[in-house]
Amino acid sequence: METKKKIVLIIEDEPPMLKILSEALTESAFETVQAANGAQGLALALEKHPDLIIADLLMPQMDGMTMMKRLREDEWGKDVPIIVLTNVNPDTNSALQAIIANHPAYYFVKSDMKLETIVEKVKEVLSSPTKTN
Repeated sequence: METKKKIVLIIEDEPPMLKILSEALTESAFETVQAANGAQGLALALEKHPDLIIADLLMPQMDGMTMMKRLREDEWGKDVPIIVLTNVNPDTNSALQAIIANHPAYYFVKSDMKLETIVEKVKEVLSSPTKTN
């Protein structure tokens, strides 16, 4: 019996990074959906209901913080795991608190992370049992 592939939505405005992430996750048996900005990412998330979202913060049309806030307002979107992968290192406590308020599973600075680590964290988050309240 074939198991359904987990879907990862990658929201990233840098085409090389989007391509590298998509290829690495596809090679690790995930299905990927791609968006080049926050507005497109939010629309795809609400339409496709991916199992996990990887999102950049600095993007055109809608930044990642706004996208996460709007996603968390949706009944389905309030629980979807999000990995923030960005070049933005929170420089103030208020910036960090704003990120934490959107409940990301992980927050990574791109320059500090290896691709293999990101793939491993995706696997880890998607293999964790779902919380029930």
